[in-house]
Amino acid sequence: MKKLIVNADDFGLTEGVNRAILDGHKRGIITNASLLANGGAFDAAVVASRDVEALGVGVHLNLTDGPPIADPSLVPSLLCSGGVFPGSPFAVARRVMRREMKLDEIEREWRSQIEKIVSAGVRISHLDGHKHIHLLPPLFDVAIKLAREFKIGCIRTTLEPVAAGLGLFRPGAARGPGAAKQFVLGRVLSGLAAWQKKKLGAAGLHWPEHFYGLSQTGFLDAHALNRILRSLPEGMSEMICHPGYADAALLATRTRLLSQRETELAALTQPGLKALIAELGIELIAYGNLAAARSGTEEFIKRKEESPSVQEVARKA
Repeated sequence: MKKLIVNADDFGLTEGVNRAILDGHKRGIITNASLLANGGAFDAAVVASRDVEALGVGVHLNLTDGPPIADPSLVPSLLCSGGVFPGSPFAVARRVMRREMKLDEIEREWRSQIEKIVSAGVRISHLDGHKHIHLLPPLFDVAIKLAREFKIGCIRTTLEPVAAGLGLFRPGAARGPGAAKQFVLGRVLSGLAAWQKKKLGAAGLHWPEHFYGLSQTGFLDAHALNRILRSLPEGMSEMICHPGYADAALLATRTRLLSQRETELAALTQPGLKALIAELGIELIAYGNLAAARSGTEEFIKRKEESPSVQEVARKA
């Protein structure tokens, strides 16, 4: 009963990112994508998604990059000079904790982002945050409120096991100081997710219990991907990825992930990958299948717990 959502973030960022996500879906293992409402290639992403009905599409709630969707005059506390978001998740976190960003304006902006995607005819699979900003405690409450308002059944939680992050430091891996920074970030975000997930259950929302790819952001290659797949636990998991083609449009953005996006795409479409997944007993699902998958998994576990063990059967015999 191993089920895996492979979600590509930044859908709509550039046309090269869009093409890579679609290539990863058609030729590889991507099952879901998270759409940036204010991305430069938003319209192209929406049009392309209509031709791939099996690809789930969620909302990549954004407070860090680009201009707002709401009228800038209605969300002034969210913006810097030039009328754009601060550019860094750390800057956003600092301003939220200092109450310099107003929660009612964050709610207004995120509602506008969701409404834009709904109005484009997209059936929303889930909510998550660009650079995981939705995990900040005050913002997570806003995300839950909007999920219930728009009847969106799932929200991402980044509860990554420690062992997954430690894979960055395997012998022979030339990762540099960036790996240590990403590992620490993964532990912080996993801590926030562990703290927040009880709220999801209380709100009647769903989430994958296990999460992968957080520590590997910027370092996800074929070896790292195969290692994740081989260590996947029973139950439901999500793995994030950031495929893309490093063209001029991508180079013009603020993203730190450039050529690495092509490395990820190569990993996600590597020969023999689907055969390995089948061999490992992993079922690829999208966020839209999560509620049904959870019910099936819970029923399987219940039957397993209620059924007599091999030892009990032998003893009775």
